[in-house]
Amino acid sequence: MVTIIGGGIAGTVLAGALACHERPATVFERRAAGRDGAFVVLDRHAHDVLGELEVPLDALESASYPVSGFRFHYLSRDRRTMRSRGHRLYPRAGLMRALTDFASEAGADIRYETPVTEVDPVTGTVFGGEEAVAVDDLIVAADGIDSVARTALEPERAAEYAGQVIFYGTTSKPVELPTDPDTLHFDGRLGAGLLPVSSFGHLWSEDTAFWFARLTRPPVPRQHTGFHAVAGWADEICSAAPSTDIIDTLLAHTDTLHVSNARSVPLHSAKPPQPPVILCGDADHAITPAAGRGACEAIDDVDALHRAILTGDDPAAAMTVRRSRIAAEREEAQRLYARALE
Repeated sequence: MVTIIGGGIAGTVLAGALACHERPATVFERRAAGRDGAFVVLDRHAHDVLGELEVPLDALESASYPVSGFRFHYLSRDRRTMRSRGHRLYPRAGLMRALTDFASEAGADIRYETPVTEVDPVTGTVFGGEEAVAVDDLIVAADGIDSVARTALEPERAAEYAGQVIFYGTTSKPVELPTDPDTLHFDGRLGAGLLPVSSFGHLWSEDTAFWFARLTRPPVPRQHTGFHAVAGWADEICSAAPSTDIIDTLLAHTDTLHVSNARSVPLHSAKPPQPPVILCGDADHAITPAAGRGACEAIDDVDALHRAILTGDDPAAAMTVRRSRIAAEREEAQRLYARALE
């Protein structure tokens, strides 16, 4: 049996994919099902991988919105537009419903509201409170950026604030904007670094609109993250906007927003993966949402671990290869983005 800590994208997909091959997997997830406020964008490669892992693609399509292209309004006109490569936008709650249905129907055991409080990497014991809830020869820790498992394995490799607070919103009713529909639009104020000092994105369709704002500022206290009334943040969001016409419309039609501090987990200082506890996804290599890569990287992690488990290969070796690829892909993405700013 495989014990999986964390029932987010990576943990749920891995449990379902293993169950499809009659490999029992138990997932321990601290939160209740379905409480997510952000949205994610997946490309064709991620969808291909999910299909190979036997996630029903029709369910994914029903839970998402097509992205016909990308427009970066702060770049020069000749570099402003990028074609879609099978991208789709998912409200995170809808994506998790589709993935949870897949995993449950495959026979995975997902235990919500069952927090893991401690992991013993020597004995492979998982604790919930003072009691051991699982002992296994393979524990996959997909428990996110505040990973309990990473704290036990590498207490010095803590999550770091990436310099921006991120707001996600979804309108409560349809809106019509002066921009092209079904296109993910980005606008922002450029500073000295690669990333804009503030950035705003939106995509609207005939029935709703999704938007985000990233503001460079000190982190907000933990109690101010999560869901909040939009009125409490509207002035600060508008004051940092390069243009307020569209953001004013979106704010006026949004009741609540989701607030989070952008953080990352340093990968360069990571210790080599070693059984029985293998880190996966954000637990191992979280990256600021501004990079737009976290969910896709986690899905590729799942694919590598799934293959290793089914074939009897070493999951630690699989994640070592994954880390090298992640580092190379991030470097290439940064190089291409810097070139676009020239």
